[in-house]
Amino acid sequence: MADKTDSSGSCDRLMSSSTMVVSLPQSSRLKYMSLGVLVLQTTSLVLTMRYSRTLKEDGPRYLASSAVVSAEVLKILACTVLVFMENNFSLRAMNQLLKEEIMNKPVETMKLAIPAGIYTLQNNLLYVALSNLDAATYQVTYQLKILTTALFSVSMLGRRLGLYQWLSLLLLMAGVTLVQWPTDSRGDSEKKLASAGSQFVGLMAVLMACVSSGFAGVYFEKILKETKQSVWVRNIQLGLFGFVFGFVGMMVYDGQRVRQSGMFQGYSTITCTVVVLQALGGLVVAVVIKYADNILKGFATSLSIILSTLISYFLLKDFNPTGIFFLGAVLVIAATFLYSYEPKPASDSVIKTETSVNSAT
Repeated sequence: MADKTDSSGSCDRLMSSSTMVVSLPQSSRLKYMSLGVLVLQTTSLVLTMRYSRTLKEDGPRYLASSAVVSAEVLKILACTVLVFMENNFSLRAMNQLLKEEIMNKPVETMKLAIPAGIYTLQNNLLYVALSNLDAATYQVTYQLKILTTALFSVSMLGRRLGLYQWLSLLLLMAGVTLVQWPTDSRGDSEKKLASAGSQFVGLMAVLMACVSSGFAGVYFEKILKETKQSVWVRNIQLGLFGFVFGFVGMMVYDGQRVRQSGMFQGYSTITCTVVVLQALGGLVVAVVIKYADNILKGFATSLSIILSTLISYFLLKDFNPTGIFFLGAVLVIAATFLYSYEPKPASDSVIKTETSVNSAT
């Protein structure tokens, strides 16, 4: 009997170890795939948006406000398809769910008007920023959203930041300051003045986008924690408000141009790519984040900054790196990793030593 139990126990151990060997490469493969998707989405959106805003074309340039509205429509459609899939491809069940969660709960729905309006403002600001800043400078400066998100998390959600996180925020501010440090460039004084003015507009747009991103993100997180609605239903509600706010903004600021040449004036393949990346990018990241830990997200941010810098310098040729920029970028990358660093508590080490002593006895 003892031999049988020993043999069955060894078989169980072999089976469990074999399943671990199979599952480990699969989980690591998913992690690396998620890393690739995060880097691709972040980098491609910034670079295509920058390229589309600086591309010299014969006709009129596309309206940024129109692109924001188009992205909201596409996001609503994508989330509707995802809700349809969640309801086992039942159109009746989907309609009933949307009616109950959106029409029959007007107070809950109206709560999302605030983050939707802020997100719409943020998306328009990103177009302004990338019209005036190169992709590399924008990527590094936009990491200030970590600071704004942290501060709003402390004030709105009552979170406590550790020593490493406060240090990372100081590093982040120092790095962004160095990246934005003015450099002495030779050339015509009028061109230098125009360039400085353009950079100031871009910097203000990024800073406002960081503040709006931090507040809207934390506010949306608070709403998600208070209710048990599907994330995709919430995104449909956000998209509906975003479409309304975006359309009103488009008609207020670009109404005359829309009436003259239409909403889709200046649209090209690159414009459609920007719209798709902006609409679906956030949804893809939401799915991918499930398989990515904080360290992996730090790697994705760092790789995206490096790729944006290289492509801006070699392909777009709108960026001249300096030693101060590289120092600032290194500080920002270090801050990203430090913010997501979670030191192991001492209790874990005590438990490990106790278990090792017990196993030895």
